[in-house]
Amino acid sequence: MGQMVADSLIAGLALIGIVIIVSALLSGLVDRTGLPQVAVFIFIGAALGPAGLSLFNMTLGSPVLRVVATLSLTLVLFTDAVTLNTKEVRQKAGLAFRMLGPGTILCAALMALAAWWLLGIPAGPAAILGAALASTDPVLLRSLLRRPDIPSEARLALKLESGLNDVVLLPIVVVAIALYGQHDLPSTSFPKMGFGLFILGPGAGVAIGLVGVAALDLIRKRVGVRRDYESLYSLGIAFTAFAAAEMLHGSGFLAAFAAGLTIAALDVELCDCFIEYGGVTAEMLLLFTFVIFGTSLIWTGFTGLDWRTLIFAAFAILIRVPVYLASLIGSKVNRGGRFLIAWYGPSGLSSLLLVLLAVFAGMPDSDRLFRVCALIVMISIVLHGASPMLIDRWCRKAEAEEPPAPPEPVKEPIVLPVIEAGPSVGGQSITLEELERLQQSGDKVVILDSRTDRSRDTSDLQAEGSLRLAPENVALQAGKLGLPKDAWLIVYCA
Repeated sequence: MGQMVADSLIAGLALIGIVIIVSALLSGLVDRTGLPQVAVFIFIGAALGPAGLSLFNMTLGSPVLRVVATLSLTLVLFTDAVTLNTKEVRQKAGLAFRMLGPGTILCAALMALAAWWLLGIPAGPAAILGAALASTDPVLLRSLLRRPDIPSEARLALKLESGLNDVVLLPIVVVAIALYGQHDLPSTSFPKMGFGLFILGPGAGVAIGLVGVAALDLIRKRVGVRRDYESLYSLGIAFTAFAAAEMLHGSGFLAAFAAGLTIAALDVELCDCFIEYGGVTAEMLLLFTFVIFGTSLIWTGFTGLDWRTLIFAAFAILIRVPVYLASLIGSKVNRGGRFLIAWYGPSGLSSLLLVLLAVFAGMPDSDRLFRVCALIVMISIVLHGASPMLIDRWCRKAEAEEPPAPPEPVKEPIVLPVIEAGPSVGGQSITLEELERLQQSGDKVVILDSRTDRSRDTSDLQAEGSLRLAPENVALQAGKLGLPKDAWLIVYCA
């Protein structure tokens, strides 16, 4: 028994190590080519599973799967909330409504209806399947949102959808699980269920978020907190909120979302720290979850295929196009952006995790729901995962057809002077006194404001004469601005 535990521990550590190493080595390639990173980790799982080295064979009844899935869904919901720009949500409430109301909810309803009619799935499980498949995958979507050539309104619409749709779809799944098979449920149970789902869970999340933000603010002012530890602090708030809500018999998942939303509204710096450091940790865990699914579970989607399942899969992939094109009529999103939004709705980890809630609840025939969902997720990874690569190819083709720009004249290299007085300039940081001396020396100085949008929105301070430079794709933006190459570039981000 001891040897089996030791072998499992070694295999688990090896799996975690592989995920970290491969994700780090592929990060540059993924950013440049748009290669679907998720597909790579699914195949790593296949190599470690029964079809490969037989190191892992994860089943739906595995306790490890339940733990990993719970952690992953908690992180997905918390990350969705904490990365939301609450001011942006208020300003673009109409666009958010279009994405979630006529968009997400209608897609979920139509897919549930198709599952009931085509596959003969009862109404409750069909609602769960429809809600799960209407959820967009955060990992696949992130690779698209990082691209600088995506129209700003389309990027914002997809960000709003990915940040808010899970919290709309999760209650559908939870209520359907509670009601299915309990036709004799007393009427007094409905208020209790609603109170636990919509009051206790979010209430616990808000309370933990408020206490967490207040405690961090107090310690910041007294002794200070390192930024990388603030990101870990965010993760601690997420898991604490989940546990608190579950102990109160509320929804831990909605509590995690509410805690993240509280942080997003009250502490911009903590949000930015999480995005800078903790977001990578969260993404690692999500990729680790894809490896687990890839060992054997996700391939079950190809078992027991028939023509009805294939028709349903095609319907589930394509129904988003007409629904979102119709819902975006009259919006400020241009035609190209509307087509991009309508096409790019990848099903992935969120869909699998929502369906697994029915599996963990012991719902009859829930393994079939998982198989159908797994099939559609695999199709979506291929189709939607390859979309950024196709977009990149079209952009390169368009650039090749444009006449080449005249070459810039070669300039003699300029040696910038070193300021003798005081500490040296040009290190990792520069003080205001050093900046003033640099400006007084007569050298060209360009001040760049690279704060995040939320940091700028919540501050009344602005450096005089500074240029706006978003923190993403800095080199590309600097080239477009035509900044002088013989100037000092002073960047401030807080």
